[in-house]
Amino acid sequence: MAKSLCKALEKEGFNLVRQTGSHKIYQKQMQYGTITIPIPFHTNKPIKKGTLYNILKKAGISKERLLYLLSILL
Repeated sequence: MAKSLCKALEKEGFNLVRQTGSHKIYQKQMQYGTITIPIPFHTNKPIKKGTLYNILKKAGISKERLLYLLSILL
C-alpha cells in the first residue's frame, strides 16, 4: 500500500526529498509554503487507517481523489 500511495503523491506533484530509515519524506511547494509529508514505507505492512487519513488531510487529497489516482496507476 505504501508504494501505491507514494506513486499517487508523485502524481499530485509531491517530490521525494529523502528517505530516513523506513520513512520516505515527500515535499510540495505551494504558494503559502512547503508541505512536508513523511510516509511510513514498511514493505510487509499496510498503512494504518488513521495514518492514511492524516496523510491525505495534510496533502489536501480526498478519499475519492486517492481512489481515482490509484485506479489510473494500475
